[in-house]
Amino acid sequence: MAMTDVLSAEDIKKAVGAFSAAESFNYKKFFEMVGLKKKSPEDVKKVFHILDKDRSGFIEEEELKFVLKGFTPEGRDLSDKETKALLAAGDKDGDGKIGAEEFAALVAES
Repeated sequence: MAMTDVLSAEDIKKAVGAFSAAESFNYKKFFEMVGLKKKSPEDVKKVFHILDKDRSGFIEEEELKFVLKGFTPEGRDLSDKETKALLAAGDKDGDGKIGAEEFAALVAES
């Protein structure tokens, strides 16, 4: 499944483009701009599985670094600071990774 099966290609391009500058990533604004906030829990879970590149059932710190590339190949890598901030926001149980429920909560709070 491709990200464009769930989200509009135009929204993805606009949202990724808005955070093209280093240190500019804001997950709350990004999830809203990309249209994820308006999606059903099932669609949010589909996006989670697309971002979970190694199919572990979690999005680990290494996968978070490439979260924008998960939406489109033109996306930039997040900086270490941005990656750690996103992990801290999403990792509610402190296990160092983001599970499907944590991802859904992260999207919902944006």
